[in-house]
Amino acid sequence: MESMDGRRKVLVHKQSDDVITSYTVLERKLSSLGWKRYYDDPDLFQFHKDNSIDLISLPKDFSKFRSVHMYDIVVKNRNIFEVRDM
Repeated sequence: MESMDGRRKVLVHKQSDDVITSYTVLERKLSSLGWKRYYDDPDLFQFHKDNSIDLISLPKDFSKFRSVHMYDIVVKNRNIFEVRDM
């Protein structure tokens, strides 16, 4: 997850300033926002909201979690998460 200048991208929960280091941490944050695990595809780690058509689809393996996935989470949770260079 490196940017063009060689720095690594990380997803950050803005309120707590926590860096998302695992799907366990991410699931805890998303659950508090009303997102629920969606188990339809065994090859993906997915979340949905009951009152929305949005679906967050992530690779099953956290080591394959890339900036494109981070920005998808940011767009679907405005003002909650941000992507930073480390």
